[in-house]
Formats: sequence, structure tokens, C-alpha cells
Amino acid sequence: MLLAGGAVLLLALVLVVVMVARPASSSAPKAAASSSAAPAESSADVGFARDMSVHHQQAVEMSFIVRDRTSDEAVRRLAYDIINTQANQRGMMLGWLETWDRAKSSPGPPMEWMGHTFTPRGDGALMPGMATRTELDALRAAKGRTAEVMYLKLMTAHHRAGAEMARAAASSARTEEIRNLASGMVLGQQSEIALMADMLKERGAGA
Repeated sequence: MLLAGGAVLLLALVLVVVMVARPASSSAPKAAASSSAAPAESSADVGFARDMSVHHQQAVEMSFIVRDRTSDEAVRRLAYDIINTQANQRGMMLGWLETWDRAKSSPGPPMEWMGHTFTPRGDGALMPGMATRTELDALRAAKGRTAEVMYLKLMTAHHRAGAEMARAAASSARTEEIRNLASGMVLGQQSEIALMADMLKERGAGA
């Protein structure tokens, strides 16, 4: 009986060792698969995540500026929506770059992943639609309706260029998360462009 009991105990110990060892041995292929699934450095996925993160950051900055330069509820509500939406999207893109083990910025020129490059027009405008430092300073100095119109015009140009970039990513990105995010950006920014056109008309200004 003692021998039988010892055999049972020995068998139980062997089973425990096998069960503990099994996850460790099976986890390696999964980790390798995850690493190999990361989009390439030169991919549209990585390029878009980097460039749009920069583009979004300026939209958030302009929205914070106008929020403090006007008491108009419609403009402040739009600015609040852009701050929340684009800050959240930027966080998602930076998080994916981290997951893919890719740097947050590229040593190459912006928009190279789209098949062409953009030469910054100077004064801080790194990509199409982005405001210059001079334009941002003018927005900071403006108040009331002047600030509202300036913001709506700058953000309209910003959104148009952002939507174009998003369309390119939606059609050429390999990962589902980038394609879905980019497609949603196109719809969201087109909707806000139409809204801002109406808001500019209400203020007696064209886009």
C-alpha cells in the first residue's frame, strides 16, 4: 500500500511539472508570431500613426487656444469635441507604435509612406494643413469673433489635409486597427468640415 501511495504521489508530481512547463513552452511561438505580425518600419501603418499623431497634436493645441479666446458656446463645444476625439486617437496611435516596437517619430520626411514627400513650408508647418507658428501666435492674440473665424478657417484647412491622409491610410494600411481608425477619421472630419462651413457663414466669413 505504501508503494502504491508513493507511486501515486510521484505521478502527481510529474503531472504538475508537465502542466507548469507546458504554458512556458507554448508561449514562445505566440510571442514570436506577435512580433512578426508588427507592420514594417516603412509601412503605411507606421507612417500614418507617426504623421497623424503630429497632425492631431496641433489640432488639440489650436482647440485649447480658442477655448480660452471666446465665450461662444458653439465654438467652445466644437473645440472640446476635437480635443477629446483627437487626443484619444493620438493616444491609440502612439500605443500601437509602442506595441509594434516602432519609434514614435521618423528620421525621414513626413508623408513618405504615401509615396510622396512634403517639404515643410517653414515656420512650423510640418505637413499639409498645419498652421505656422505665426498663425498660432495670431490665434493666441485674437479674441471673440476674430478668434472664432481664425480658428474655424485654420481647422478647416487642417481637417481637409488630415482627411486626405486618412483616406490614403484606409486604402493602403495592412492592419485592421489602422484601416478602421483612418476610415472613421475621414467620416468624422468631413462632418466637422461641413459644420465649420456653416459656422463661418453665420459669422459672415468664407472658408
